[in-house]
Amino acid sequence: MRSVIDILDLSVEELDELLAVAQDIIDNPVKYQNACAHKKLATLFFEPSTRTRLSFEAAMYELGGNVLSVTGGNTSSVAKGESVADTAKTVSCYADIIAMRHPKEGAALVAANNASIPVINAGDGGHCHPTQTLADLLTIKREKGGFGLCGDLKFGRTVHSLINAMSRYRDIRFILVSPEELKLPSYVKNETLKKYGLPYVQTTDLLEYLPEMDVLYMTRVQRERFFNEEDYLRLKDTYVLTPDKLKTAKTDLCIMHPLPRVNEISVAIDHDPRACYFKQVLNGKYMRMALILKLLKEAAV
Repeated sequence: MRSVIDILDLSVEELDELLAVAQDIIDNPVKYQNACAHKKLATLFFEPSTRTRLSFEAAMYELGGNVLSVTGGNTSSVAKGESVADTAKTVSCYADIIAMRHPKEGAALVAANNASIPVINAGDGGHCHPTQTLADLLTIKREKGGFGLCGDLKFGRTVHSLINAMSRYRDIRFILVSPEELKLPSYVKNETLKKYGLPYVQTTDLLEYLPEMDVLYMTRVQRERFFNEEDYLRLKDTYVLTPDKLKTAKTDLCIMHPLPRVNEISVAIDHDPRACYFKQVLNGKYMRMALILKLLKEAAV
């Protein structure tokens, strides 16, 4: 049974196909309003979520389907000690497709290996978040230039997935901006950037490299990934993007953020035409609609 756990589960051709379908959904929404009639999506979210869960549920409803939802481990049999494997087997009896978020890396893969229906990873710990990357790709719509990633690059699962996706395009130069403590993990550099010979620079100085960026992907420092509150408080406001700092940036810079935002981007930037982070949210719904359609179609064969 086909599932999507990592963005690398999708080929470049499949990514292009999903982008095309998402654009068609945007242009012709009525065409898809009953595409998933009588189908059920189970959203299993064992970590807090606003955008991702509601985006999946809105996607399924707009395709004419229905949703079964579990939010928080304390509201399901997980609280009684049920394993991810057993949960996946059980939910397979009720739904046609699963979207799952879990705090533990690898949980989505365990679910996929035990479910009899497709599983979409909606974020597993600090590992991957492939559907956020799909939203990002529809927002970026460019395959070359200076690609800046700023903030928590160590625990940021959206960053790891996005680097994997963008590594397929050879005209990208990555600019990795973070505190020393939150640098991109070596395994991502070794398995992606170095493996494919992609140019990159690591720095702690955002302002030095901002004029070179075509895309700036800001991320929050994630309190939930820290074991030490003092470290979090020391690092959380390392990078705060303000209108003044954008004076040296390109006029067509694409400013992105997977959200939720804390202090990383001043609200004064929200009306700047370069701000694309709320557009990302809407694009996430369309890309999830496209992915749900693709996986259900393949499961029916």
